[in-house]
Amino acid sequence: MIIQQKMIGDVLTSSILFEALHKKFPKAELHYLIQPHTLPVVENNPFIDKFIIYNSGLNKNPFRFLQFVNRIRQEEYTHVIDIYSKISTGIISLLSGASCRLSYHKKYTSPFYSQTFQNIKNPSTCAGLAIENRMQFLQAFHTDFPMHSRPKIYLEKLQKEKAATHLEQGGICHSNPLIMCGILGSSGNKSYPPAYMSKLLDTVANQVKDSQILFNYSPSQEKEAIAIYNLCSETTRSRIFFNLYARELADYISNCANCDIFIGNEGGAANIAKALAVPTFSIHSPSIKKNYWGIYCDDRDKVSVHLEDYEPSLFQNKKEKEIRAKNLKYYKVFRPELIQPKLESFLKNLDL
Repeated sequence: MIIQQKMIGDVLTSSILFEALHKKFPKAELHYLIQPHTLPVVENNPFIDKFIIYNSGLNKNPFRFLQFVNRIRQEEYTHVIDIYSKISTGIISLLSGASCRLSYHKKYTSPFYSQTFQNIKNPSTCAGLAIENRMQFLQAFHTDFPMHSRPKIYLEKLQKEKAATHLEQGGICHSNPLIMCGILGSSGNKSYPPAYMSKLLDTVANQVKDSQILFNYSPSQEKEAIAIYNLCSETTRSRIFFNLYARELADYISNCANCDIFIGNEGGAANIAKALAVPTFSIHSPSIKKNYWGIYCDDRDKVSVHLEDYEPSLFQNKKEKEIRAKNLKYYKVFRPELIQPKLESFLKNLDL
């Protein structure tokens, strides 16, 4: 059993372990413990035999939590890989009955596991640390595994076709470029400033002839999305299909699969685009190192930018806590003029 909770991008990225394990141990039964809202990114994965759904309310109800743990014990797991690595999942791992229990090394959770791994600090491949830190768990199986693997979303053909029809009915012409824009991150600390984002959208609309733009954001961010729309030029606004908004994750995945490119904040939406093999241009939060979530960036069809690329002196001798505390100030320095040349090059290379 592999445990990965909370964030959509984390659940998608951790799913790489299933393909690697299945290829080495084709007779093994592989289960994935996740939360229900993340299921759409992995539900058609052919290497996952069973999903164990963990509702967040279990943490607040000791009786229901123990019932859940008892259900886990009944599965009789031999191996548990806890990528989430919190106290609650540590308890689940310990009480699972598995003799091999793997996780990251943390002082307060290490006693729950039979073996722990230190986070790799510097990537050795273009996969990025989010991939390499997960793949290192496979060292415990004492066999050769690749150092990296690409996350994939196994979208059914019918799902994509239904989305294409829905988009056409909403006014989309599939012979013209369709661009998904992740205009907001999961929080303010992961969102490129609205006034800056609107400038980048103007760049896209000006450079890509007949472009059609879709917005992605969470339902609670609708006011912020409208504000960004209103900040765009009249030309850009005429290209934005604001009403074709996917409220559900599964619908976003299907819509994104029909897009020619993704542009926006680095995060779950960008990770989904990459897993669908959609060319992606992503903007990293200053507080998150590019070498962690810059998965398979190649400066061609997977491009990411970070303030440190342009203003490295701002990050010299700075601890992570210092950067996080000043994240919004760093964002102000990350002006669209810095990003536009690379964005224009990205769009030109794709020849849309």
